[in-house]
Amino acid sequence: MGSVAPGTLERSAEQPRPAARPGRRAWPWRTLLAAAGGLLLLLAFPGPAVWVLAPLGPAALALAVRGQRARSGAWLGLVCGLAFFVPLLSWSGIYVGSFPWLALATSQALSFALLGAATAATSRLPLWPLWAAALWVAQEVLRGRVPLGGFPWGRLGLSQTEGPFLSYAAYGGVPLVGFAVALTGTLLAAAVLALVHGRDRSRRRAGVLAAAGALAVPLLGGLAWLPLPGPSLTEGGPTRTVAVIQGDVPQPGLEFNERRRAVLDNHVTRTVELTEAVAAGERAQPDLVIWPENSSDIDPYVNEDAARAISRAATAIDAPILVGAVVDGPGRFISNTGIVWDPADGPGDTYVKRHPVPLAEYVPARDFFRLFSDKVDLVRRDFVHGTGVGVLEMGGAQVGDVICFEVVYDGLVRDVVRAGAGMIVVQTNNATFGYTDESEQQLAASRLRAVEFGRTVVVAATSGISAVVAPDGSLAARSELFEPAVFVEDVAQRDSTTVAERLGAAPEWVLTALGAGALLTVVVPGVRRRARRSAA
Repeated sequence: MGSVAPGTLERSAEQPRPAARPGRRAWPWRTLLAAAGGLLLLLAFPGPAVWVLAPLGPAALALAVRGQRARSGAWLGLVCGLAFFVPLLSWSGIYVGSFPWLALATSQALSFALLGAATAATSRLPLWPLWAAALWVAQEVLRGRVPLGGFPWGRLGLSQTEGPFLSYAAYGGVPLVGFAVALTGTLLAAAVLALVHGRDRSRRRAGVLAAAGALAVPLLGGLAWLPLPGPSLTEGGPTRTVAVIQGDVPQPGLEFNERRRAVLDNHVTRTVELTEAVAAGERAQPDLVIWPENSSDIDPYVNEDAARAISRAATAIDAPILVGAVVDGPGRFISNTGIVWDPADGPGDTYVKRHPVPLAEYVPARDFFRLFSDKVDLVRRDFVHGTGVGVLEMGGAQVGDVICFEVVYDGLVRDVVRAGAGMIVVQTNNATFGYTDESEQQLAASRLRAVEFGRTVVVAATSGISAVVAPDGSLAARSELFEPAVFVEDVAQRDSTTVAERLGAAPEWVLTALGAGALLTVVVPGVRRRARRSAA
């Protein structure tokens, strides 16, 4: 980062410019290199989770597009994106068929095509490794917001649940982690180019400087851990004893929706069993209990039997329960809702999911999307978009509730922390994704959030993976898939603020502006030249 003098690396490392049209012999190795970059990036994510491979993805793409036209860069970026997203998102088609999965993966890969084109266009600029890394963040900004509110799954930073890059989350959130990984990769690419093409001392020196920069980024991340919170759940504020219930489902797949009472009964049973363990002195008495999303798909406001079952569990454990329920209304909609269920007063404060998943929890333009797949009609009624921030008072704790995929949206999690959450809760249901890596990938996002905000994160899942994540991102407890589980942990209610919380989205937008500015320095002169030629 600070090791390379401005302009030195680029003047020395720049390889001879290729011909205006790349030769046909260059295409196969560039395409294979781009595909290899996507596969290396995949291996960095859960489940393989070889985090150290993550920088090699940006490195491979940077090498593949270096000196190419934007059109060629777009093709190479698309290849890289497909190699990454098709296997990464395979869980999305596990029970609904290949078309939704491949459509989602292709839509995400298109953002890599834009990334490849922009990286190619800026690859001859001075300081090109910096611009290339910033463009990774810009690509993720776009992908996380459009279309239909975006889908920020598989962001580069979410591969870093271990290692030195993770600490950057406390200073700039997931975007800064991703930038650090990408910059390490693009500096490695610059080092390779300089050393391979280094016919004189200056180029070899530039290669050494680039390699030193690539080492400096993770080294700085390792040093950044020093002032951050450690793995203790109980330091930093008054503690509350939190119980997490994973009741499990009768079987994986979409059919769990047809066995709603069995799922509710499983969570009641596990809670009553915890009561017996408390009475026997085997477990601590909880101050609050967390149930997962869809723990009651029977609306307890209108179904007295479901309400009695939840009340029985709350009365037995003598603590409020955060119930994940599907609630009828408003109007033609239904609501994915977290309900604080008090043992004495019954249902109280609620949080309604603010970002339901398009084409899974609601279907915009249903007639249009039905032309491509009749699976859209599995969503019989659309979920409403909630409007309130999910901070709920229960058992003396300020609980910041986000539901399922909301954990990957930076702003939704930041909102609950800024509204006073002393801990973060992720209520989720992963039964529809079977024995895939989806649960591990979602847990990775929770681990990043713990470091980003210096909070314990509690994950409650119907069928796994449930977990308690310490403020340093380590796992204090975790369950396995499709096995009942109960955790009881003392959790500090923190009110400290991290740099990432104070800066908010600023690092993301600054890095995006860097990448966009570099691209404009290439695009604007080109447009002016074409305009002059047309005028002549």
